[in-house]
Amino acid sequence: MATCQVDYAGRLTAHLPMATRVLMIKADGSVLVHSDGGSYKPLNWMSPPCTLREGTAEDGRVEWTVSSKGDDTLRITIEEIHHDSSHELGVDPGLQKNGVEKHLQELLADNPETLAPGLRLVRREFPTAIGPVDLMCRDAAGGSVAVEIKRRGEIDGVEQLTRYLELLNRDPLLAPVRGIFAAQEIKPQARVLAADRGITCAVVDYDALRGIDDSEHRLF
Repeated sequence: MATCQVDYAGRLTAHLPMATRVLMIKADGSVLVHSDGGSYKPLNWMSPPCTLREGTAEDGRVEWTVSSKGDDTLRITIEEIHHDSSHELGVDPGLQKNGVEKHLQELLADNPETLAPGLRLVRREFPTAIGPVDLMCRDAAGGSVAVEIKRRGEIDGVEQLTRYLELLNRDPLLAPVRGIFAAQEIKPQARVLAADRGITCAVVDYDALRGIDDSEHRLF
């Protein structure tokens, strides 16, 4: 926990003026900046792989420079450290999904073509440094497709898939990777954000997948 200023430069620029914030450096290499209110999501972050260098600013204050493999840079100028601690969390057992969401993932893994014609499964729970992608697929043209599945599709799910796509597209063996956000219900705000990120939304019918209803899945 520190009083700090944060400046991000990359595809866009962002500035967080001097204030007390929580700085989190995870074992996977990611760096996250949190505030005490507004949302549980970080104000800014850098996804792995990235490097962190500690130096000194021109005014003598401690400065962290976090750089990605691209041109993105997160510069954190620290005025005062209030608390500093480190903990080993060990191996995480993974997210335990609720029954419907887990079963929905299993059904879509067995029937990926219901999301897009010609889509075929490569692997369920495809591992990444920031967590597993629900489904990794190939489309009819052989392109990589990452699928994130939720029971209810909200902005957080789109943000989660965006982070996966940013990481996956750094892998030359996979890139380019596009995304499909699949859910039984997708909120309007999530649709807008997904469209802005170039992500396809797929509303799926759980009963239809189980063979109860033959109605088509709708793609947007």
